[in-house]
Amino acid sequence: YFLLGNLSFLDICYTSSSIPPVLIIFRSERKSISFVGCALQMVVSLGLGSTECVLLAVMAYDRYVAICNPLRYPIIMSRVLYVHMAAWSWIIGCLNSLAQTVLTMVLPFCGNNIIDHLTCEILALLKLVCADISTNVLIMTVASIVLLMIPLLLIFISYVFILSSILRINSAEGRTKAFSTCSAHLTVVILFYGSALFMYMKPKSKDTKVSDEIIGLSYGVVTPMLNPLIYSFRN
Repeated sequence: YFLLGNLSFLDICYTSSSIPPVLIIFRSERKSISFVGCALQMVVSLGLGSTECVLLAVMAYDRYVAICNPLRYPIIMSRVLYVHMAAWSWIIGCLNSLAQTVLTMVLPFCGNNIIDHLTCEILALLKLVCADISTNVLIMTVASIVLLMIPLLLIFISYVFILSSILRINSAEGRTKAFSTCSAHLTVVILFYGSALFMYMKPKSKDTKVSDEIIGLSYGVVTPMLNPLIYSFRN
């Protein structure tokens, strides 16, 4: 439950950092946000999203050990190991967020100062920059590979072994019980990574305001709100 507690804390922080500011802006007459406020919103939301990417991969490994090596689980997944894995998830996510936010906010913004998005999202801000953003795009691409593709590959490999172990169980009841152990996590992975991959890995020609806002709502609001319900299904 330690890793699940970290995920729940992430979801609470995620929704708390985005929904209240947006509602305040909508109710205000100016409908604006300060430069510092925008930077804080971006660093928090990007950091939490990056952390969740790594944490979901860590949780997939935890499910792999629980199903494929149940007798050795207490030895392999010791308290020291999962505390370290959770801590590194936070460290990697925060470092990525801090680096990308700083590199974005030091760029010159000129002309139109209207953010064409619901929140201060990095892709929306880069559209307002009147300078070369090739370095930012390169770093964002590398970060997308490291924080999206690699964890997703590790999750896929974990579930290949999990599925293989489940299919070797003789009784239908045993297979159902084993699959229920990881079904909630798999559902969360599909919802979160599906939205994030479509947002950050889609071709530039597919950029539209409506699709970006829908995807942003999906992984920034809907998914964190659904996660507690998804994990409670098993109970």
